[in-house]
Amino acid sequence: MKQKRWTIRLPLIYKSVPIALSDHLWQIKHFCLGDWCLKILCLTGGLASGKSTATKFLEEQGAMIIDADKLGHRVYDPGTQAYRRVIETFGEDVVDDDNRIDRKVLGGKVFGQPAALKQLTDIVWPEIRRLAELEIAGYDAAYPDGVVVLEAAVLFEAGWEDIGDEVWVVVVDREIAIERAMARDGFPREAVEQRLNAQLSNDERCQRADVVIDNSNALSHLQAQLAEQWMRLSGAGKTL
Repeated sequence: MKQKRWTIRLPLIYKSVPIALSDHLWQIKHFCLGDWCLKILCLTGGLASGKSTATKFLEEQGAMIIDADKLGHRVYDPGTQAYRRVIETFGEDVVDDDNRIDRKVLGGKVFGQPAALKQLTDIVWPEIRRLAELEIAGYDAAYPDGVVVLEAAVLFEAGWEDIGDEVWVVVVDREIAIERAMARDGFPREAVEQRLNAQLSNDERCQRADVVIDNSNALSHLQAQLAEQWMRLSGAGKTL
């Protein structure tokens, strides 16, 4: 189950974003124009589930998209806090000739090493969250009645689900996911199965979702489900 959220409404239509009863507290605050408030959706799913396809559809409906994977690349940029901490933790040899983090070298240091991987995610995940919150704040200032979608494969693992008003999970049957990943990425079946086994299961994700989107059938079926949920969101009142 998702953690309970509290929305604090202050005088003069000033409002804080939903606050999760967790170990951290959102620092972003924004204005509500009457009943209009920015809506934030967190969207996730497993390997070859169709997250990006769902996100593209929502973008076409008018949603503003934040891609956590792209933010994950930005946190390694030279001069950032994560850049410095990665070098301090994993050594100067992770820096290439262009003074950038060599992600292949870094990956070799954490692959199959749970303790080292946790060190890395403890550096990177908070920075990705910080960047996502900054982007949300920017959208909030410009489009206070809009919808923001945060697409994040590791949404639950990183503990980011409290960022959103709703969590949407895209699922696909395991065998279909294997076939799609093999066709898309050219990986052998064994490699795809290993990646799936290392992720949360569909059941684990669904237990923590507000909305489950099944992408095991045709694209039109996926789009119909997304359209229904989008209409619900758009027509369910000015606030979630």
